[in-house]
This record gives sequence, C-alpha cells and structure tokens, in this order.
Amino acid sequence: MPDAVVIGAGPNGLVAANLLADAGWSVEVLEAQDEPGGAVRHDRGVDPDFASDLFSAFYPLAAASPVLAGLNLEREGLGWSHAPKVLAHPLRDGRCAVLSRDLEETAASLEAFAPGDGAAWKELREVWETLRPGILDALFTPFPPVRAGARLALRLRAAGALRLARMMALPVRRLGEEEFRGEGGRLLLAGNALHADLAPEAAGSGGFGWLMAMLGQTYGFPVPTGGAGALTAALARRLARRDGTVRCGEQVTEVVVRGGRAVGVRTAGGEAVPARKAVLADVSAPALYGSLVAERHLPGRLLTDLKRFQWDFATFKVDWALNSQVPWTCPEAAQAGTVHLAEGIDALTRFAAQIAMGRVPDEPFAVFGQMTTADPCRSPQGTESAWAYTHVPHRVRGDAGNDGLTGSWDAREQEAMADRVETQVERYAPGFRSHIRGRRILAPPTLESMDANLHGGAINGGTTALHQQLIFRPTPGTGRSETPVPGLYLASASAHPGGGVHGAPGANAARAAMRRRRTAALSHLQSRLTHRDRKGQH
Repeated sequence: MPDAVVIGAGPNGLVAANLLADAGWSVEVLEAQDEPGGAVRHDRGVDPDFASDLFSAFYPLAAASPVLAGLNLEREGLGWSHAPKVLAHPLRDGRCAVLSRDLEETAASLEAFAPGDGAAWKELREVWETLRPGILDALFTPFPPVRAGARLALRLRAAGALRLARMMALPVRRLGEEEFRGEGGRLLLAGNALHADLAPEAAGSGGFGWLMAMLGQTYGFPVPTGGAGALTAALARRLARRDGTVRCGEQVTEVVVRGGRAVGVRTAGGEAVPARKAVLADVSAPALYGSLVAERHLPGRLLTDLKRFQWDFATFKVDWALNSQVPWTCPEAAQAGTVHLAEGIDALTRFAAQIAMGRVPDEPFAVFGQMTTADPCRSPQGTESAWAYTHVPHRVRGDAGNDGLTGSWDAREQEAMADRVETQVERYAPGFRSHIRGRRILAPPTLESMDANLHGGAINGGTTALHQQLIFRPTPGTGRSETPVPGLYLASASAHPGGGVHGAPGANAARAAMRRRRTAALSHLQSRLTHRDRKGQH
C-alpha cells in the first residue's frame, strides 16, 4: 500500500509526487492517458521531422518558479532554450513592439512608438525588481502567504503599497494609458493579459499583464530543449529514481472515503488502490467535487458554490510544419519565440467582447509560437515548427464571421476556423499559407479528449478573473489545497495560484499533506505521553 496516491500525471501531479518521495513517502501516480504529462507533451504528429508541442509551449513561470528550481531537473537532462527575442507584437503599418531580455532593446522598441516610453518601461521594471523576490515567494506559496507576505510588506514600504495595489487592480487598458504615450508598451501589457482570459477592461488585467511582461523581461519565455515533453520526462525520471510509480491508462473514477477520510481511489477497471496517508488530486475542482467525491461527503455550501465555478475561455489551436520561416512584414517578429497578432488594443477589446457575447471572433487574436526559432532542434534547418492558438466561447450563440460556426466543431467548422486563424496570420505575414507543409487542428473537444483537465479547451483550470483568485479559488473561502475531506488535497491549477506550468499547486498540496501528517503524529505522541503520565500518577 503506497503512502500517497496522486490522481493525474500532469506537471502538478508529478511535482507533488516528487516532493512526497523526497520526504520518504511511497507514491503511486495514476494517469488516465497513455502517457504522462497532462498539458506538457509534444509529438511528431504534424510531420515526422517536426517536434510539435501539443498544448503549452513557453514557460516563463517555470523559469521563475522556486518549486521547479528546487527539483534540480537539469540533473535529469532537462535543458532550456530561448529565441533571440521574447515576444513581438507587429502592426500592419510596419511598427512592432518587442519584448527582449535585454532591457535596452525593449526600451528602444517602445521609444520608437513615443518619446519617453522607453524610460516608462524601465520605471515599471524597477518596481518589479524591487518587489520580485517577495512577489514570487507570495505567488508560489499557499494563500494567505503569511511569511512571504510579511517580507513583501517590508519591500512595499519603499515602493508604496497602496500605489502598487492600485496598479495591480487596474484594467490593462487604463494601466497602459497611464504609463505610456504610445501604443507599443500598451500592446505588450494587454497582449500578455490575454494569455489568460482577461479583457483589456477587466479589473486586475493590468496587474496580470505587468507580471507576465516582467517575467518575460527577466526570465524570457524559455522552452524545454527538444519539446515540451522533455520537462515531463525529467519529472518522471526524477520520481522513478526515488522509487515512485507512474501508471498510465488508469482512469480514476472515485475517491474512496471511509470514516470521513480519504483512504484511496477506485479506477475505471474496478481496482481499489488504497492510500495509507493521503490522496492528492491533480484534476479540476468540478471533476473532484462534482464526480470523484460522492456528494454525501461534501458540505452543501461547497456544492452550491461550485455551480458558480467559471471556466476560462475555450481554446482553438492549430499546429503547422512550415517549409521555411514565416514571411513577416515586420522583420523583428522573425526573431521572437512568441508573436501576438491583433491590430491594437481596440482589436483586443473587440475580440474579448465577441467571446463575452457568445460569438466566435471574426478576426481572432492569435498567440503565435515559433518553436524552431526558440529551439533549433525542433525541425530541419530553414523550416519552422509553429502553432497558434486563439479563444472561442464555451457556448457559441453566433458567429461574428461569415462561416456560420455553431460550436459543434465538426470537421467543417474546424477547417473553417483554422482557415480564419491562418487569414489572421496572413495579415501580418503575406504568403504564409504557401509555406505550409502540414497542418493539425486541435479544437476545444479535441483538447479535452487529450487531457480531461482542459474542460472545453480551457487551459488555466478556471478563470483568472479576480472573483476566482486567492481566497476565491476555486470557491469562496478556500484558496488552499486542503479539502473538506481529511486526507484529500486539490493539487491542480483549480487551486491557488492557478494556471501556468510552475508546479505550485502540486507543491502546496504535497506540503499540506506532509504537514497534516506531522501534526497528527505529534498530537498522537502528546496523547500517549499524557496517558503514560497519568498512569504513572496512579
């Protein structure tokens, strides 16, 4: 019987398993898919000569994560690679905002949009550098981050706590208007905010856009050398060296609760897998509380709150094998690993508004990845392994374009939407289609079929909006990995701090499980000592 059973071999599940194994626990990880990794996998399904990341691809949060740094995955063969430039946001008039790990290059790019904007960017970066250690500590620890919060508070005295709080709460449109005269800096902030499901007018989108931009400025948007799955392979190898077990093709259908405590799981094949100490679930909150744990074991308030759980936007992704580099009209875009495609802040607002109204966007904001530019071993020299993703509504009520898309995502609709994404690319790279050697479409249902945590193509484990963050994640009053069932811990992106490949939800769950066991052992020891003393008195 293992000490712990981990449901799901995504990055959070594997991080949790590794930390438990480090503490001497025996661990068994059960994964429904035929391979580990969750949304951190790659294959050669578009073209045998091209490595294509299936889901996530760039990892600024992984680069900044003290959780992953502490695992020393480089010892397991993990390498990181960077594109010459982090991110580019081209416009059709030939201008291009560029984010580089070189501060002077970023500043010069924004200065070309408006005098003074380079200095304004440097000022935002100075705030970041002052607060970076405290912010990262607070971000990657359980909420509320008591010790990390205290350290951050000391730094905030110099930076101005109320001013920072205001900035973090601002919509990204307003933050950009306050900080920059030209469009370049505004584009970098707003495009990064829409890596989540935060419209330019959403409260908190300014703080998120600033955080992602500063991560890119400091750490870049690195990629695992060879493909996203290299990160998963390193985590799996590390766990195997500590005698942890990963069993794939094993779908968990029930968390077994006995005597009010989680004591194991049951699989689709009917196998009961007991857990001596804890069950950790790297699954979405709706899956855990709405399916795996019987309702009778959960508080009615939680079940009611769960009905209000909000997913982040659905995702539509296209992968390409290109027989040459992308023919961007802005040469700066050719050096960027990530390229944002939208004609200004108003276009981003229009895109987000169409999704809010349940309409498939007619000119989708596309996040475009140039993987060979970031990692030359991904495809033959002179070619490009590329992808783009955009967002669509979960419930489609209409099509803002002319294709009559309904959200059924049958073969016709998938092809039409992929063509629409390619049309958006063509606006900034005329002739793009003539370079396509192979194409693969990953519509929302396809993404979910490949990873059940990606419900309807949602990639962040739930909305990033303020009403479902911190103590509101996944439901009000939580914000931690502990669940109402003793011995059961939520270890997925549905828990604080949310999506992104950084391992914090898994680490928080593992540490909570170990802390609970230590507390229980100490309590038991104190009880025995008290009982012995009483016997001695008699």
